[in-house]
Amino acid sequence: MIDLRSDTVTQPDPEMRQAMAKAEVGDDVFRDDPTVIELERRVAELLGMEEALFVPSGTMGNQLGVRVHCRPGDEFLCDSQCHIYHYEQAAYAQLFGVATQPIETHYGLPTIDQLAPRVRGADIHHARTTLLCLENTHNRFGGVVLDCASVSELCDWAKGAGLARHLDGARLWNACAAMDRSPAEIAGHFDTVSVCFSKGLGAPVGSALVGPASKIAEARRVRKALGGGMRQCGILAAAVLYALEYNLPKLAKDHRKAEVVRRAIDAAPHVTVERPGHSLTNQVYFEVDSEWGTAEQFVERAEEAGVAMFAIGPQRVRAVLHLGVSEDEAQTAGDVLTSIAAGPALGARAPRFSD
Repeated sequence: MIDLRSDTVTQPDPEMRQAMAKAEVGDDVFRDDPTVIELERRVAELLGMEEALFVPSGTMGNQLGVRVHCRPGDEFLCDSQCHIYHYEQAAYAQLFGVATQPIETHYGLPTIDQLAPRVRGADIHHARTTLLCLENTHNRFGGVVLDCASVSELCDWAKGAGLARHLDGARLWNACAAMDRSPAEIAGHFDTVSVCFSKGLGAPVGSALVGPASKIAEARRVRKALGGGMRQCGILAAAVLYALEYNLPKLAKDHRKAEVVRRAIDAAPHVTVERPGHSLTNQVYFEVDSEWGTAEQFVERAEEAGVAMFAIGPQRVRAVLHLGVSEDEAQTAGDVLTSIAAGPALGARAPRFSD
């Protein structure tokens, strides 16, 4: 099976497993796991921030990012398709009593004109707007990279408006590879940033929240309350350190493999490849013509032919390239999808969705 469901399906290679086996460990809650300490130092340095906090998941990293900037009754502004709003169960409301104002945007980047009227707090009837959240790369808009100049302008405005800035940088590493920019350049516009290690970098577990020392100290406290205090997790941190050294430089290859798939199916009947006017990365999105059938039917046909993907809407399919897929497998996947698009549809069936 060529597994294109997500870059989260990557698995540790033998060298990464060896690094994990050799890791020096301690009790991280007591702050004496040397491998975790080294990882947090390294990630903070990469992103140009004071400190970093190792957490089990990107969702926890994002929620901590919201929590350290918002009190109960506050609200944050975000794109209506972003991961924090769309895929994290409104945990900010469940756990912290924080509200949100989601905004319909063009490829994940709101404008100042859209945001300015949404900032509230002077009137006692309103929630206080305290935070702006962005996502880069943006998952549901096809893995696009947000325009750097626009992000800079937007964050400068937000700072002037008294808003903190948090970046969901789960795939920030892909944005860096696509734009040939350092992580610190992209992170520098934000107060806090979450980054993920278990997607394109191929580590088995983990994310990090980076930011000022005072915010990371608060996040560490909240992490404990959420059950995220891990003990001898240097074994996991060692995998991340290996990934930063050896897998981070490979991300551009994943982008090229994604383009192989796009080009293979560009001319296929009954499917339309999404090519937003932004830099694309390792994700391939396409629409299935309703005359052919549903996205779910297309995905079922692909799985039968040895290619696994997700239907993320009635007609929309996502495929994600990663280090576990070779260039030859990317071409094979493209050929399989082209063949399916040219073939007969399955019978009508009610779609079911995956995220």
